[in-house]
This record gives sequence, structure tokens and C-alpha cells, in this order.
Amino acid sequence: MLRRLACLTLAVFVFSLAPLLAQQSTPAPSKTLAQRLGYPADSRLLVIHADDFAMMHTVDTAIEEAFEKHWITSASILVPCPWFPEVAQWAKAHPDADLGIHLALNADWTSYRWSAVSPQAQNSSLLDADGYLPLLAKDVDARAKMSDVLTETHAQVDKALAAGIHITHIDTHMGTIVSTPDLTKTYLETAVSYKLPPLLMRGDWQQSPDLPLFIKNDPIVFDGVLQITPGVPQSQWLDAYKKMLRPLPAGTYQLIVHLAHNDAEIQGATFDHPDWGAQWRQNDLDLVSNPEFQKFLSDQHFILVSWKDLAKALPQSQP
Repeated sequence: MLRRLACLTLAVFVFSLAPLLAQQSTPAPSKTLAQRLGYPADSRLLVIHADDFAMMHTVDTAIEEAFEKHWITSASILVPCPWFPEVAQWAKAHPDADLGIHLALNADWTSYRWSAVSPQAQNSSLLDADGYLPLLAKDVDARAKMSDVLTETHAQVDKALAAGIHITHIDTHMGTIVSTPDLTKTYLETAVSYKLPPLLMRGDWQQSPDLPLFIKNDPIVFDGVLQITPGVPQSQWLDAYKKMLRPLPAGTYQLIVHLAHNDAEIQGATFDHPDWGAQWRQNDLDLVSNPEFQKFLSDQHFILVSWKDLAKALPQSQP
């Protein structure tokens, strides 16, 4: 979990794609993503996205409720986690749900761990001494072989597809798979292999011969990817989100939330880490379900969209 702090600057989650791409500026597109979808140029589009689907039962029930009550528009799945079968079953009953794959190379809770999906060898560069994915992202950065990483990312996507899940995108758990140039390349290669849009933010991508055409040509690029950060008291949770969202200019944004019911299950898993822990996730659940927050979004004229909606702006040859 400590890696999260290294990957977040204030409330904006910025992927480290720049080292991979050539330092050549990208010409501004003739139309914004909003305009390509038929909205006015001054529109503010917002994906409300729940991370960590399948992490545990309490996370699943919170995200499922949020989907069914339209509090969120998208979520991404931690395929290696033990509660993945529950999510797969729910996804079959809700085929229109907007679901991505939260590519994970870490098992980041001290007392709640998971291993790789792929059949990694005992001495695999992706596994720790106990056979789990590493606790810390720095261990992945230091040890991971890209062949092992690519095997694992493909296994995670393949498992979701085999379960009948309709995948709309891929993104990254804790930012680990975009924390070095080689890992970032693997992230993009996985996106290309399955023709799935990867989560990218403006400034993360540029025209380059090294960047595959699938991503280079009219990608889904967010103007900002935001989430709350440590240090906000529970009493100021709603105000912090309002302050985060209110000043955003026209553009397309993703707001990441982490949802769960604050119960014994998640308290046990996150006992030594309050950031992104039990009360944090209850706070986020209380936020998205709060009529005041929903009214704020409406009053601010945010247009709520999903990855499926954004995909309509892609060339027809793409998903």
C-alpha cells in the first residue's frame, strides 16, 4: 500500500509513461473526446470508477450496490483475488456493467495476500518467499522479469474472458505496472494484445514510432484521473471531493473511489493500514450514495459516462 503514496501527487494519479515515449509534442486533435461523442466542447465528462472489485466480499457487495443504484459508472477487477468467482457470477447476471481489469503485480495487505494467476515457477521473479505477489511495488520494480509480467497480465485478462466477463478497459493496481519504462511497455503491450483501451492521462502519451497504432490513433485519453488522498478527516470527506472536482475545466475525467462496508472482514485485512482501509472505503461508499454529492455533480453539470460510452469515440476497427 505504501507504493500508492509514491504514485499519487495530490489528488491526481499520474502514470509514468513519459520515459517510454519519444519527447515529441502531440498535435492537438481537431475535436475533443467530448466533441467526438457529440457533446459541446465545454462539457465536463466524468467516469466514477471503483477500484479493487473482487478484493473481498465486502468490497464486492458495496460495488455491486453502487452499480445497481447508479452511484458509479465503471469498476475494475482484481482477478488474482479469492473473491473473483463472486464477481464473475455477478457479471454474468449484469452483462451491461462496465468492467475493466485492474492489472495487479502486488498483494499489498500484510495479513491478506494473493498469488499470481499464471502458473509461475517457484523461483519466479513475480513471487515472494511465501509464494505471493510481492507486498511492495519496489520489489516488483527491482526483481520482475518482463517475460513473467507479460505472462501474468495475459493470464489475468484470459481468466476474466474465460469467465464470460465483457471487458471494457485495463488499468493498474497501485501504479506498479507503469512504474518503470519496461513495465509500462508491458502494460501497453497487454492493451494491444487484447485491443483493450488502457487508462491513460493527457501528457502520458505522445506520437512515437514505438507507440502502437492501436493506442496512437484516437486513444481514450483523460484530462485528469483523480482520487482523494491521505490526511482528509472523515468530517471533511464530501467537501474534499467538491474542492477536487469544482475547479476542473472542460474535459474528460476519471474519479477513482474505493468502496466497502466497514465490517470485520476488511478491518482484519487492513488493520495496520488506515489509508485505503476499512473506514476510508466506507467513507467513499457514503460519498457516492450521498444525495448531496449527486446533486453537486448535477449542479456542476458533470456528464456521467462509462468506458463503454467513451469507446464510441474510437475508430470502428477498435472495440
